[in-house]
Amino acid sequence: MQQTKTTGLSLLPQTIEETIIWTCIVSTYVLFFMGAQFIIVPMVSWLLLGCFVLRWYFQPITQKQPGAPDIRVPLGVWVWVATMLVMLVVLMIGLMELNYDQTRLIKSFVNNFMRTWGLLAVLPLVGCLPIRPQVVARAVCLLALQSLIFIFISYALVAANVEMPLYTASLMAKIGGFGDRYYTVSLYFIEGGTNNHRLTLFAPWAPALAFVASVHLWIATLDPNRFWRWLGIGVNIALVLVSESRMGMAALVVLPVVRLIWVNLVKPTWVLGGGLSLFLGGLLSAPLITGLTDLKSYIDGQRGNSSQLRATLQKLTRDRISEAPIWGHGIKAPGPELVRGMPLGSHHSWWGVLFVHGFVGFTALVIAMGYSLWDLGIKALTSPIAQAGFMVLLTMLAFSFSENLETLAYMYWPGLIMLGISFKEELPSFSRHSATVSLTPAGES
Repeated sequence: MQQTKTTGLSLLPQTIEETIIWTCIVSTYVLFFMGAQFIIVPMVSWLLLGCFVLRWYFQPITQKQPGAPDIRVPLGVWVWVATMLVMLVVLMIGLMELNYDQTRLIKSFVNNFMRTWGLLAVLPLVGCLPIRPQVVARAVCLLALQSLIFIFISYALVAANVEMPLYTASLMAKIGGFGDRYYTVSLYFIEGGTNNHRLTLFAPWAPALAFVASVHLWIATLDPNRFWRWLGIGVNIALVLVSESRMGMAALVVLPVVRLIWVNLVKPTWVLGGGLSLFLGGLLSAPLITGLTDLKSYIDGQRGNSSQLRATLQKLTRDRISEAPIWGHGIKAPGPELVRGMPLGSHHSWWGVLFVHGFVGFTALVIAMGYSLWDLGIKALTSPIAQAGFMVLLTMLAFSFSENLETLAYMYWPGLIMLGISFKEELPSFSRHSATVSLTPAGES
């Protein structure tokens, strides 16, 4: 099918949903300096859910109008909705076992579901609205341009020895709760031991910046304009580098290779090459394993104290999972001084889910991730939009081993919308379509 050239004007928001999303993404730094990200983004997400409900309810009437959008919710989105509802039930059971009163239950529902796990259900649903992925991509690229400016500003402040944080939005902290760290305005911090300046920009901590940048990188690939596309990709790569996140740098190396192999998986030459690679890999398995082990040790050694701290935190978390194996503890527990007070259940999604939500919550997350990988993995073979969603999902999976997915959902929320958009793509029919995959973004001739 012949593609039409997309003009810059056509990438302006055209629906109320696109306008809200575009404005919220482009205003990220405004919200950051207000200390309002952790409050506004969840509020906007649930507002967009209201838009979804209205469009869904009035769809039988609006469909009679010419050109009216068809609101369709694919199975992949329903899987996330169902599993996150299970997470809500598990959360409530865990809190009731702690004898929380009704007021505490309502507060925990808002803080520990509506602003965290709930976004992993709400935002994919929002992606089922008439939202063009290219509009989301352009907003992400405009945010990247702002980040490029703030990179230079941050290093100028470093050279001027300006201390961070600049300030904490105490009013927002009182309104939102969840700890002052989410309302602290700081562009960088000095890492103890190395005295390196690691940039955080609009994120609460450096690895979170790498996580968001890695998600935005794949969304930026859908911008139809070559300048904006490569600006978005390049700046987000730079954000990962200036954050000095080890997981981010590993994702920068590994995930593009995974994408290259996966989207070419149906090509005969790649199948033969893959078979040969597996054969050679089997012959060289011992040195390969040794090399990977040495590489991991080297990466861990670059920030040895941090690696040891995370390992200790995960061990303490694992040791206490047996106290509430089915429904979990309901909340993260304060950590001892040994781990600098870091909460048990933090810094690792899978151990965190087992600790807080038990085996039931863990199973729900496995089902959501597993089905999504299968669904988007197949669609990614022929659809550039599904490829972006698939890579967003792989990024989430990679960072789930060092961050809590639910805690940072308010940061990488455009990626969750992209998941919903990607789920709407059709499954390929290899009996009717060529195995050749076009990597040209939609709208670029």
